Amino acid sequence: MSRGTSLVADVCVIGAGAGGAVVAAELAEGGARVVLLEQGARHDPADFTAHPPEMLARLYRDGGQTVTLGSPPILLPLGRGLGGTTLVNSGTCFRTPPRVLDRWVREFGLDGLDAAALAPAFARVEQALSIAEVTPELAGRNAEVARRGAAALGWSHGYLRRNAEGCVGSGVCAFGCPTGAKRDTGSTYVPRLEAAGGRVVTHADVRRIVVEDGRVRRVEARIGATRPRTLTVDADRVVVACGTIHTPLLLARSGIGGGSGQLGRNLSLHPATAGFALMDEVVDMVRGVPQSFYVDEFADEGIVFEGVAGPPAYAAAALPLSGRRHAEAMARYRNLAQFGLMVSDSSRGRVHVVAGRPLIRYDLGAADLAKVRSGLAKLEQLFLAAGAREVYLPLPSGRRPHDARPRDLKLMAFHPLGTARAHRDPALGVVDGDLRVHGVEGLHVADGAVVPSALGVNPQLTIMALATRLAFALLDRSVPTAEPTTEEAACRS
Repeated sequence: MSRGTSLVADVCVIGAGAGGAVVAAELAEGGARVVLLEQGARHDPADFTAHPPEMLARLYRDGGQTVTLGSPPILLPLGRGLGGTTLVNSGTCFRTPPRVLDRWVREFGLDGLDAAALAPAFARVEQALSIAEVTPELAGRNAEVARRGAAALGWSHGYLRRNAEGCVGSGVCAFGCPTGAKRDTGSTYVPRLEAAGGRVVTHADVRRIVVEDGRVRRVEARIGATRPRTLTVDADRVVVACGTIHTPLLLARSGIGGGSGQLGRNLSLHPATAGFALMDEVVDMVRGVPQSFYVDEFADEGIVFEGVAGPPAYAAAALPLSGRRHAEAMARYRNLAQFGLMVSDSSRGRVHVVAGRPLIRYDLGAADLAKVRSGLAKLEQLFLAAGAREVYLPLPSGRRPHDARPRDLKLMAFHPLGTARAHRDPALGVVDGDLRVHGVEGLHVADGAVVPSALGVNPQLTIMALATRLAFALLDRSVPTAEPTTEEAACRS
């Protein structure tokens, strides 16, 4: 492209993650002229080395070091590039629990988003990504430790469904799939977009969405990794899919969506942590699917356990020990097991804009602190029931789950949602039930920012289904009915 290039499209989509790539591909295949702008790069799985420090720098925004401010600080890794966070997540695919969708209709006035209405969109995504349940063999011994403990305790559990056809259990999902088996949107929907004639522009930093007379008119961006130049995309429809943290930044910078006072607010995270156990048996937790198994016995209480694991470099950084004890435990790395805890939070945070960058404020409330405490105690119980010799919880020495304080916790989060939430009332939300920005014709949002509440499950499939529904609505068509699939996994609702 030459300096000052201008493109014309029916639809300009900003962001190529779980929402943007899906809506772009479906629109292009439906006959629309689509330009997809992505701030990050196009990544080749052949270059994925599975070396955590290198892959964090290459595949994550800010090297995976995005952190919330608050009590306690929470690490919030965000993917960047074609595929967004779908490139580096664990591939877990839950449908939205029906009780959550019922709440959306009841509390947020989002008619048409009940389980029956979304079923065709869920099925279409599941078929496109070849979503299937992990087999016990592929799940590996780390999952077997958790399964054995859950079975001994009589807790509800199961193997997760994932979008990773041909997975060989490399154990490094969070650092880019080296075999290319994980069906992220960059390797599935983006090629469909291009095959249908859509245009993809990477290293595109969108600066502003221009609205005139109440209608979106064009998008202005800087493009190029080494020699930035300007790009204007004229389009009567724009879909923003920059992610929960960065979508409110772009809208605010464009003077859009701030009238209700809701933009950037209502942030939920699904705070998470994990514990380790030293087993008598060889586990080799890096062999197998890291997130392949779940325990949903306490889902009604907002507590879900899911598998997590990683290579020695990852384990060394995550193991909650120090000095001699850390060295001794790492010397027995092959005998270590790990499992994760995630809570469905009622706490809410906010994304502020400071010097053009996001500043994320989130404080863990008393109700969610109680969930984390309870979850850690139950996680220890799970490991002991599985035969653990020692259990290492992510707490300071001498602290037990029942008296853990917010500042004692080592939390991460992977599911930011809600900063441009959907609500029928323009005074209470940024977009309506059709994901259209209130008060602006032709402007929509299709990412986790629109999700109005915590889900209690991994949100990838929810975001992709909402994006599918949006695409077909823009095409003025119904979502086609996909071929029947095997029963979808869903936590207890």
